[in-house]
Amino acid sequence: MHPEVVRDEPGDCPKCGMALEPMGGSGDDPENAELRDLTRRMWIGAALALPVFVVAMTHLIPGSADWHWMHEPWVRWIQFVLSTPVVAWCGAPFFARGWRSLFGGRWNMFTLIMLGVGAAYAFSVVALLAPNVFPESMRSEGPVPLYFEAAAVIVVLVLVGQVMELRARARTSSAIQGLLDLAPPTAIRIDDDGEEKEISLDEVAVGDRLQVKANSKMPVDGVIEEGHSTVDESMVTGESIPVEKQAGDSVTGGTLNGKGSLVIRAEKIGSDTLLSRIVHMVADAQRSRAPIQGLADRVAGWFAPAVVVCAVLTFAAWWWMGPEPRLAFALVNAVAVLIIACPCALGLATPMSIMVGVGRGAQEGVLIRNADALERMEHVDTLVVDKTGTLTEGKPSVTDVIGDDESALLAIAAGLEKSSEHPLASAIVTAAKEREITPADIADFNAVTGKGVQGRVSGDLVRIGKPKWIESEGVTLPEGLSTQIHDLQAKARTVMIVTRGDRALGLIAVADPIKDSTHEAVKLLHQLGIQLHMATGDNRPTAESVAKELGIDHVDAGVTPEDKIAKIKTLQQSGARVAMAGDGVNDAPALAQANVGIAMGTGTDVAMESAGVTLVKGDLRGIAKAIRLSRATMRNIRQNLFFAFAYNALGIPIAAGVLYPFTGTLLSPIIAGLAMSFSSVSVITNALRLRKTSL
Repeated sequence: MHPEVVRDEPGDCPKCGMALEPMGGSGDDPENAELRDLTRRMWIGAALALPVFVVAMTHLIPGSADWHWMHEPWVRWIQFVLSTPVVAWCGAPFFARGWRSLFGGRWNMFTLIMLGVGAAYAFSVVALLAPNVFPESMRSEGPVPLYFEAAAVIVVLVLVGQVMELRARARTSSAIQGLLDLAPPTAIRIDDDGEEKEISLDEVAVGDRLQVKANSKMPVDGVIEEGHSTVDESMVTGESIPVEKQAGDSVTGGTLNGKGSLVIRAEKIGSDTLLSRIVHMVADAQRSRAPIQGLADRVAGWFAPAVVVCAVLTFAAWWWMGPEPRLAFALVNAVAVLIIACPCALGLATPMSIMVGVGRGAQEGVLIRNADALERMEHVDTLVVDKTGTLTEGKPSVTDVIGDDESALLAIAAGLEKSSEHPLASAIVTAAKEREITPADIADFNAVTGKGVQGRVSGDLVRIGKPKWIESEGVTLPEGLSTQIHDLQAKARTVMIVTRGDRALGLIAVADPIKDSTHEAVKLLHQLGIQLHMATGDNRPTAESVAKELGIDHVDAGVTPEDKIAKIKTLQQSGARVAMAGDGVNDAPALAQANVGIAMGTGTDVAMESAGVTLVKGDLRGIAKAIRLSRATMRNIRQNLFFAFAYNALGIPIAAGVLYPFTGTLLSPIIAGLAMSFSSVSVITNALRLRKTSL
């Protein structure tokens, strides 16, 4: 519950008293030592407490007043003998935590349990061993009443609640455990002599050639060198349709190979694999605290001391003006107040929902970096998106080559672009390779940032770049070529002019196709009430063409990284709560500036480090899933807080006895313990509903 509390070994949290948990998932048995220990204590306690409870409740059986043996001293001693190990051994963990909290200055639910159970048990021990210390009025109608059954049964009920909670918390971590289980424990390495050897996954090194047989899991992230198959990537992308893979394609560790056999080259191993990074992100997010948790923290800070004060006042009021025996009535009601007010449900309300919600997102390929991002995502009403790699595939290809001699034009263009680092350059080089055209030899290569590149072929100056730059260099474009440029740009294609000397040889058009999923994603986001803004460095005609096809609400073209930040700031100043989606290094500043940054998992590490949400597959439909997940999780947290406050708000006055003057109703400490456990069960059950939330 308190992620800022970190220890290098197992123990109890000094704030809430709950057992500390591993910071990340592990492959160990989820039935941890604490759960096994408390389960054993619960069953032993239940076996011992049951006869104590039966004996104590026999007075409710018709005709039991004639059972004189019920008042024999040996019956009272049996209650003492059976309940003592329940309180002293079964309840020992709670007393240890309560004692530390009492003197450590951080009162919590275990403080109240210790005081309530301790008071009931101590009262009963004194009543059994030294009854004469009590007033005559308490002994006039028989022995001083005992409350061993209350102490024993409350311990058992608290144990039941703790066991249920531990099991539920293990289930909330099932997302991490499920991800960990995806990675196979071994891999088959192909040695230099071609011999295959099965090795531990820890022994795999970068560059190793690994055999992946049919229906086997990918051991690490890598690239296919041989073979063809389909790969089920649903465990990291949420998409159930297998993806065709062949030589040169990347594969992710933990994904399931289909019918074909593959040979892959290991590129990322250990903590560098996508699966390991996902596990790390999910574990960190589940430990983080949402801002709404601050409300529960502030309440919990004064809640336990206030309950103790309320119990003391209840005790005093009943002792002063309650019916005889006053002391017994005072004790019973004070203990009931302490037990029913235990704030365990309040402490569970937020962490349980966050853990389940983050795990649910991971199953759908939506990685939430922390609880703060999850909470802020609920209020997002504006989404700013980059175009390339976000709305589009991010893999441009040549669509048109127009000129008198297309081969010569493409040879010069490929010769210039093979030395360029621009994303469009590889598309031109690839087009020349596919047409078996040899790139021209370029001398005096020079890149003009943001405009194009130039060099010399056989002494002639050659260029490829934006039409405006070419014209600014004194090259006059034929009228027919200008018309073609305009038409191609209207079709969302980027046009580059190729020149030799002062003559235009023709043009090359490159297009970045829109992702198949983008149309549906835009529709889903509009249904959620999200305004969409495109901010791209591409030219306006291309940007507007894409925006028109998709139904984007606003377009900003030709923007720089600084312009994107300025746009987000302007939107925020107007009252919009902005999410930014991008995939490149140039998007990182804007991702950090936005209320919520959303990175494409297919993009750069820098973008993912700057974002609060990562879409593993780079599919914009994941943003709609993230918004739905955020809204469902925050709604679930508010429901949990209501449950926690409602039980305490209703339970404390009833336990204090406010109904007694009107109805003669008192709340037994046992019923109070049952209500306390039920409040926790309500919160846990409600939080676990998120596992089945439709996104």
